[in-house]
Amino acid sequence: MVAGAPLAHGRGKEVELSNEEVLRYSRHLLLSEVGIAGQRKLRAARVLMIGAGGLGSPLALYLAAAGVGTIGIVDPDVVDLTNLQRQLLHGTGDLGRAKLDSARDRLQEVNPHVAIEGYRERLSSANAMEILAGYDVVADGSDNFPTRYLVNDACALLGKPNVYGSIFRFEGQNSVFWAARGPCYRCLYAEPPPPGLVPSCAEGGVLGVLPGIVGSIQALETIKLILGVGEPLLGRLVLFDALAMRFRELRLRKDPACPVCGENPTLRGLIDYEEFCGIPQARAEERERSPVPEIGAAELARRLDAGERLTIVDVRDRHEWEIGNLSQRGARHIPLAELPQRLHELDPAAEIVLHCRSGPRGERALRLMRDAGFTKTRNLRGGMLAWAEEVDPTLPRY
Repeated sequence: MVAGAPLAHGRGKEVELSNEEVLRYSRHLLLSEVGIAGQRKLRAARVLMIGAGGLGSPLALYLAAAGVGTIGIVDPDVVDLTNLQRQLLHGTGDLGRAKLDSARDRLQEVNPHVAIEGYRERLSSANAMEILAGYDVVADGSDNFPTRYLVNDACALLGKPNVYGSIFRFEGQNSVFWAARGPCYRCLYAEPPPPGLVPSCAEGGVLGVLPGIVGSIQALETIKLILGVGEPLLGRLVLFDALAMRFRELRLRKDPACPVCGENPTLRGLIDYEEFCGIPQARAEERERSPVPEIGAAELARRLDAGERLTIVDVRDRHEWEIGNLSQRGARHIPLAELPQRLHELDPAAEIVLHCRSGPRGERALRLMRDAGFTKTRNLRGGMLAWAEEVDPTLPRY
């Protein structure tokens, strides 16, 4: 797409700006690339956001402030305390509220001229085509692979541009996928990674300011598409490294064999994206494996209080150990990544209880140790979160 290429939007609806709106958007109107005609385009535009979380927060705030007339939001979740470190649409007083409700209130406060359309449901193959059809641009701020492929395919089938952003730890990605004019998400990632290979932000963490940067770029690209100005990120993937404060750009090519936008597309409708990403199979394989021996937090506390000799091994990362730990209960710290090289520090004949934050890493550690001959190993069900909930509420939860 070249600068100034038109984006069909607003369904041809003519809009007029009130005197109050002219004053509100006056700094836009002073830009020849925007002007009164461009602001009318923004006023007539309809943008759908997938998610009102880390990426959705700056995206929504800047779209509303810019005067995008209708903003749709798909998000089934409620506001959690762990969200507030990065999701600036929501505040402490919104805890427990539907994200759609707190987002609507905040955006109406930013700009009462903007209409907010909410969908408090999970985007799925059953509803995606109907929801996306009513919008000009889709901005994907989802945090999982099934939704990313779903959004990509629905946008490709409907001819919609998909303004993409993703974040993890200290790194972010941005692009514009528009199958009618360039490569799509499948051209970049033909196959999803194996389930569990890429940890979520809940497991791996994310620097709070990072989604502000990546989400703002999504807002910028969305506004450029609506106005038809500048050079959008079509056929380009921007990689951002926050620690190095470095942007890199990769050129993307349309894949001739892409099943959704290639020369002979084979995907002509939406599919089961959890199945495509291997999630049901991974769950079935996990169920077929031998069950993980577990111990509950209350039972572990009772046995320790009774003076039983148990070896507790915390397999979390070092910075997590520093947040809070069971050292007063005799816990040892051996991070999961170091465990294979440090098994010699543990007694195979001892009764060992492993734990992490919430359970999964403890399970991986247990299977590793069982394979190495540690037969009396158990995992603390629910990890440190369960211990803080059931035994010691003074411990911080994170």
